[in-house]
Amino acid sequence: MKLWRDLYPVLALFAAEHGGTMLIGAVLAAATVLSGMALLGLSGWFITAAALAGLNTSLASVFDVFSPSAGIRLLALGRTLSRYGERLVTHDAVLAMLAVLRERLFRGWAQPEAARRLLARPAQLLFRLTADIDALDSLYLRVLVPGVSALAAALATGVALGAIDVWLGMAIAIWLIAAGLGIALMTAQRARPDARRRTYAIEALRARSVDLVAGQAELIMTGRLDAQQAGLAAADRYLARADDALNRLEARAGMAYGAVGALALAGTLLAVGALVGAGAIGAPVAALALLLVLTGMEPFAALRRGALELGRTVLAARRLAPRLRTPATKTAHAALPPRGLAVKLLGVAAHPAGPDAPGRPVFGNLSFSMGATDRVALVGPSGAGKSTLMAIVAGELAAQSGTVQAAAHCLLTQRTELFQDSVRDNLRLADAAADDARLWAALQAAGLADDVSRLPNCLDTRLGEGGAGLSGGQLRRLALARLLLRHVPLWLLDEPTEGLDPITARDVLQRLDTHAAGRAVLLATHIRREAALADRLICLRQGRIVADVRRGEADFEFVLDTLRPD
Repeated sequence: MKLWRDLYPVLALFAAEHGGTMLIGAVLAAATVLSGMALLGLSGWFITAAALAGLNTSLASVFDVFSPSAGIRLLALGRTLSRYGERLVTHDAVLAMLAVLRERLFRGWAQPEAARRLLARPAQLLFRLTADIDALDSLYLRVLVPGVSALAAALATGVALGAIDVWLGMAIAIWLIAAGLGIALMTAQRARPDARRRTYAIEALRARSVDLVAGQAELIMTGRLDAQQAGLAAADRYLARADDALNRLEARAGMAYGAVGALALAGTLLAVGALVGAGAIGAPVAALALLLVLTGMEPFAALRRGALELGRTVLAARRLAPRLRTPATKTAHAALPPRGLAVKLLGVAAHPAGPDAPGRPVFGNLSFSMGATDRVALVGPSGAGKSTLMAIVAGELAAQSGTVQAAAHCLLTQRTELFQDSVRDNLRLADAAADDARLWAALQAAGLADDVSRLPNCLDTRLGEGGAGLSGGQLRRLALARLLLRHVPLWLLDEPTEGLDPITARDVLQRLDTHAAGRAVLLATHIRREAALADRLICLRQGRIVADVRRGEADFEFVLDTLRPD
């Protein structure tokens, strides 16, 4: 019952998305198995009958060679076609289903606090998206499809032998199903702990390997390199022990299936021998029965690998099920703000660690709004709540209570997020339909067109991880160009020039000022040059708005002078 509860969400999604295709694949797999059994049985009957006919001149003259030969050729051709179709349909269905699962999982993560969780547990979330999703393919390919084929083979064997002798057919069918499924279930039960340990070991091995490679400089500086290597070796030994245990279980399961098949074959041999001795059947029919039983256990043996991996599959399904149930339409904001406003917050309470975090929220009852063309700077000391407020407006942080409304927006931060891809594709993250003319126009507006034109392949030049290959100033300009490609009414700027030299910083701010015309701008800063871009300054302290001044008022310049100079 617990196994069904764990697997039901995944099975339900399978059925809803690609149930028809998967059913066709299972039918084709069963047809392949039945064709192979019929081919071997008919071949055995034909060879035996032809041999007996050759010993008798009168029978040889009337023996029909062509019909069985045609049947054998037809079955061989049908088996080949069904095998091809089964592989094509089942693997196509599985790959399509895995794509659906990854999209559903990614949408489940794309909620408030997603980036924070990703930064806190990058390896774990990556394993969910890759290894755990991949583990679910065995549920269909190694459990459901072989299970259907095995049951079809056992029932077909029982029906065929039942035509010879009813009790023989019933006995063989019951024996094959009971023993075949029993061995698979026992193997799955015993393999489950080792399969889970293997999964945890692989995760630990990958995570520690990445930490060793990516953080080797820090590990050397802190004297932790040997400890990290020891941890990596321990994870490898743990994985080796789990693999060894699973290999032993697989060998035992293979021996058990072999013994069950041998017992079934021996029993059938005794039964058909008695029937031949009684004159109820001939030798060709006896050969057919023996060959059918010989192949009847083979489909059950295919369940062996699925049984070994079932523990890993169940663990993956249990981990992924909560996210797979997350509605894809869930958004961070209740609605767009009223006409004429870009942002409206009413009675908002929020904690920077998330809505479920313990402790007193940074904001207790915050209300704030800005017009559709306002330029507002959030200023205040560290810990005042600037970043938390920006995260709430951006939809990255869910409020514990209150109403959050914001227009469509883009976020530009001091950390430039670029990918190991071409310059073109990094820009097209803002607009996938942008043509080269628009890309070059955005680069020109950001002051980066000349630099990109001097790159080896211009827009097709591939950047390294994190945008490696460009300087810090060029990276920020590339991020600015991406911002300019996105036509939204609200820009969110979080310390956009932090870490840049003064000349580059002023140039970036000037370009932002030029292209922000007609938009609302909300920026968080502690630097004077950035705050000077705004026409309204909101001073935060301990989660409260302590001052709200506009350009032209007496306190505006005073607040600017309290900020860090260039």
